[in-house]
Amino acid sequence: MIRYKLQLTALAAVVAMATSACNGGSAVPSASSVTGTGMTPYSARGASPDDSTSILKKLTKDVVIGSTVDPTNGDMGPRGLSLVKTNYGLKKGQLAVCNFEDSTGTAGNGTTVEILGPQTGSKPTTFVQSSQIQGCADDVVNNSNGICATGMTSGLLVCFNNKAKVQKAYGSPFEQPFYDVDASCPAKSSFCGYAAEYIFGSDSKTGSIVSFSINLYGNPKETQVATGFAVNHQSGWSTLGPSGLSYYPKKDTLYIADGVDNTIVGFNNASELLVTNEITVLKGGKKFSCKYPSTTCGTLVHAGAPLAHPVAMTMLANGNLIVANTKGGTTLVELTPTGKVLDKKVIDTSKPAGVFGLLAKGSTDSNTVLYYTDTNDNSVHELEP
Repeated sequence: MIRYKLQLTALAAVVAMATSACNGGSAVPSASSVTGTGMTPYSARGASPDDSTSILKKLTKDVVIGSTVDPTNGDMGPRGLSLVKTNYGLKKGQLAVCNFEDSTGTAGNGTTVEILGPQTGSKPTTFVQSSQIQGCADDVVNNSNGICATGMTSGLLVCFNNKAKVQKAYGSPFEQPFYDVDASCPAKSSFCGYAAEYIFGSDSKTGSIVSFSINLYGNPKETQVATGFAVNHQSGWSTLGPSGLSYYPKKDTLYIADGVDNTIVGFNNASELLVTNEITVLKGGKKFSCKYPSTTCGTLVHAGAPLAHPVAMTMLANGNLIVANTKGGTTLVELTPTGKVLDKKVIDTSKPAGVFGLLAKGSTDSNTVLYYTDTNDNSVHELEP
């Protein structure tokens, strides 16, 4: 499939040659020579205004859902988690959790994804155990109820079907896959059955974002579509880089937490990010150079306090974000897409911090709950009203 913007680039080249012939050699700039430092905020583009209702403030009760320790090999240290949305192999409402440590507590050696029910007292069952996802840092349930998990140590992002069989292992340009998210059915799709379903993955070694399509539509090849995010080159739980990937289909926007620069950024028209390094995050994490700024570029959502080494992030039904800091214990921060801080909540004062996975569930402000992984007690918790 040849993308429209590439067709425009080719057309621009033809026009350039024609103009050059007519004007005695003068050139017309191609689309790839255009750069930008940001995009127009949605509030200025006629979209609905931010929802200023704080969901986090309403979530006052903390309950333990269950342990994430693998019943077979003892893997522990839960990181990312995701939600099963349909009954197909797995059951709607179940939670999928990555274990980052092995039974000895060695970070980066975990090789399992666990399935838990959403109710208290749930017991983990092994969805998959595989050396291909060693250092399992995050997972996402796709539209076929398969699970795509990142292996920080293995260097692979692996997609399994709903029976835990490997569909494909994605390698280069991944070097140290970190967090991932499923991006499908953006609002601009007239019929989701014919829309591309993309997986976006971040890399904590190269500071990049890689994407690929897992259905019949879109670009199936791993493509590094963004680069330039800061990384701290540390290992284990101390690793910082682009993380917390969250996708909002209503605005086709990909959000990324930058734990080194303490920023949250958004990439607009994420389903159109298919060309190598379309977006480059400039030093400091607040500005961007974009190959196609009229189509895809980045915007700064928030920078600085109260963000403090954010890693986990999740998208609420109303389009707001909740982020988990990892410096000085765990503080959750709720933000609007334009960066307004709605609430802060301390949920763990342990050092080092223990929350590396967040998941919001709900369709309205009133029925939203928040799940989080806690590496200090190897469990999944739920914040509820």
